[in-house]
Amino acid sequence: MPAVSRRDHLVNTAQNLFYREGFHATGIDRILSEAGVAKMTLYNHFRSKEELIAAALQLRDERFREWLSATVEKKAKKPHKRLLALFDSLEELFNRRDYSGDMFINAAAEYSSRKDPIHRAAAEHKAQMLEYITDLAKSAGAKKAPDLARQLLMLMDGAQVTAQVSGGGDAAKVARGIARSLISKSVGK
Repeated sequence: MPAVSRRDHLVNTAQNLFYREGFHATGIDRILSEAGVAKMTLYNHFRSKEELIAAALQLRDERFREWLSATVEKKAKKPHKRLLALFDSLEELFNRRDYSGDMFINAAAEYSSRKDPIHRAAAEHKAQMLEYITDLAKSAGAKKAPDLARQLLMLMDGAQVTAQVSGGGDAAKVARGIARSLISKSVGK
């Protein structure tokens, strides 16, 4: 296994701290201390905390979408069942001890201006998620696949907020029940 570069280690550490504690609440000194790197290392790779946040969001996006895709594929082989597996995957996510909500929803909330690069990075993640779910819906033969995908993404986001605010509970199961009805109307299975 190749050694992790200092930059990658720094981004990974920052991503974990931002996810657990928030973007504004996590200071540069805390990140540097946790990563065990000097301030110069940070500024050799990033001009600002915001650039580090953007790199952390990119890392989280890649990891999350990889994880979700692999988990959905593992949980369901038939295309229409993969749409429901999205919610089974969320249930698995919500039951993790380290679950701290959706990092992209949190980023958009902390950087609320739609012109802010961090907000735009969060919006890009949601656009990528919508594209993935639309592809799943098309594979399942859904009528109006883009509409179904938007509905399912909205359910997923709502379930994530509910799980974060109220605790894991049954947010994914409730969302899955609603999704089942939507999928059934669109796919007929």
